[in-house]
Parts: sequence; structure tokens; C-alpha cells
Amino acid sequence: MCPETPSPDLTVIIPTYREEENIGPMIRELDRVFREHGIQGEIVVVDDNSPDRTIPIVQQLMGEIAGLHLVVRDEDPGLSQSVVEGFRTARGAVIQVIDADFSHPPSLVPEFLERIREGADVVIGSRYTAGGGIGEWPLSRRIISLGATALGRILFPEITDPVSGFFAIRREVVEGAALQPRGYKILIEVLGKGRWSRAVEVPYTFTNRKEGASKLRPATILEYAAQVADISVHALSRREGAAWRELRKILRFALVGLSGILVNMGILIGLTELAGVPDLLSLVCAIEISILNNFIWNERWTFQDAGDHRMARPWQRLVSFQVVSVGGAAINWCLYLLLTRMGGIFYPLANFIAILIAFVWNYLVNRNVTWRQRS
Repeated sequence: MCPETPSPDLTVIIPTYREEENIGPMIRELDRVFREHGIQGEIVVVDDNSPDRTIPIVQQLMGEIAGLHLVVRDEDPGLSQSVVEGFRTARGAVIQVIDADFSHPPSLVPEFLERIREGADVVIGSRYTAGGGIGEWPLSRRIISLGATALGRILFPEITDPVSGFFAIRREVVEGAALQPRGYKILIEVLGKGRWSRAVEVPYTFTNRKEGASKLRPATILEYAAQVADISVHALSRREGAAWRELRKILRFALVGLSGILVNMGILIGLTELAGVPDLLSLVCAIEISILNNFIWNERWTFQDAGDHRMARPWQRLVSFQVVSVGGAAINWCLYLLLTRMGGIFYPLANFIAILIAFVWNYLVNRNVTWRQRS
């Protein structure tokens, strides 16, 4: 009876499609990193039935490199789908995801593993944290990436790069998780539906592909927006996880904003009609009292769990909230003029769009500045 092969410390998943130029060098480099750092690792290449020589190259290397495995998928192609298939195949206690094209540096794999061993559940290679960066990208791709990152940070504001394709997780994070993979952004699906408590980021510089062409298309941002919406629905229905905790804050912030509108209208009408105060003076008083109302409710309710504030004194938070509120009002007014005067958009729709964008501004800045927790 043959002895059972021990489980590896680490499984590295490489999703591929038409990567004949890169897959051989990437596998050899990972194998070298394993040996140099004493890592008992395995490599799982998950390929979407590439029509080029990707599959034969991997098959040939399987005879040379121990712990190299190949999974060929014939249905439902996609990077995220391939990664989830890799999750099912992986035997390691820690799972690493990396692109085949050397845009993610294999030399950082040991550091990711060490961070997991130190207690992290998720380790993310970040292009946007201090020390990270992006190589020479065309403007269109930068815009797509920044848009996707901003949308993801609404749910995960403490993570600077929630759409990174370079990350490591404990196996338990995704075991039994109701993942619905689609498109290119698998990490945010893991963050939204996996079981994790602590995530850390490792800075890295994203470099252009060594060989081949990028598969990213502008249309993927629409698919990604649908994915974020699905994660939000999942969080609201389960009422658990990091996404739910953030959505709860957003909903509370919105309700507080509605209460501020009622206070504003009540003060304006009361001072003008009952006290005989000139309407413009009444409006100034109404705005200021509504801002105070919103601050008190956000302080005591929305962000009550913020704890150790960066701004330790309440008056500092009040001043910050006041400045952000004035900035939001200015954004609302400027966007309204821009959309109606230059964009020709019907004024109620223009006002709704402007209010929505100002709300996002108010929430994100207050969340990340006024009531941001210290690291």
C-alpha cells in the first residue's frame, strides 16, 4: 500500500487561457521560489481549454516538476470560474492566486504565506496602498481599474485594492461559501461571501504582461457592477460579514440624512412662518441645525462602533463633518448646473443624480476621515 502524499503547505492557482508564452517560465519560477524558501507547495494550472500550446507545455512540465497539476475546463469559461475550480482542487491549507503573465511577482508568494501564518485570513497584493503602484497602463485601463476599485471600496473601505487578482487565503475562507464566480474580479466575491475576520495588504507594483495580450475589456465594469449588487443582496439577506457591517452603516447614514431634511424643512417653515424671520436667515439656521442633527445621530448611531477615532475630540469631528457637508452641498449644486445647463438633462433627474453623488461623497469622506478608526 502506497503511503498517502502529505498535504502541501501552499497551493498556487494559475488561471490560464492562451498563455503559451508565459506559463512555462511562471511554473519554473514558482518551483524555484518553493525550493529556495523551503515551501512544501503545489501548483494547480486551471486552463479554459486553450487552443494554443498552453496545455501541452503544462503536461510536459508535469513530468519534471513534482506537485504540478492541470485542470482543463470545457464549459463556462472565465477567469473567476477557473479560480473557483482551483479552490475545489487545491489541497493546501493556504491558497494563493496569481496570474500567469508575471504582472504579479512570484517572489512575494513567501511573504503572503508568512502573513497568513501570522494570523491573517486574507492577504491582498495591493497596487494602491503605500509602496504599491502600476506600470505603464493606457488611460482607458486606468479608468476602468480606478472605477472598479472605488465601487468595491464602498463595501470594503479599509481595503485599498478589493479587485486585486493577486491574493492568498486560508482554505476555510471559501469552504462552503456560496460563491458565484463571474468575470475577472474573484477577490471581491471572496471578500463578500467568504468567512474571514482579518485582511492585510502587501504592496506590489503591477507590471505589464511579459507576453501576449490583455483580456480585460471595458464591458467588464458592467459585469462587475452586477457582481457588487449581488454581493450587497447576499449581505443584506444573511446579515453577516464585512459587507453587511458596511451596508448597515450606509443605510443608517441615509436614514440620518432623511431626518436632516425633515429638520431642515421644519426649522425653515417654523422660523419663517411662525417667528417672522426672513426666509434667507431662516434657511441658514435650518441648514446649520440640520447639520448638527445629522452629526449627533451619526456620532451616536451610525458610527458608534468607530471607537478610537483618528480625530479624538468631538469638536474636531464636528468641524470635519461640517466641512464635508458644505463640500457635499457644493458638489450637488455644481453637478446640477453641469447636468442641466451643459448636459441638457431634465432637472429632476439631474437633481437626483447630483444628490446621489453628493451622498456618496459625504459618506465616504466621513467614513474614512471623520470617523475613521486608527490602524
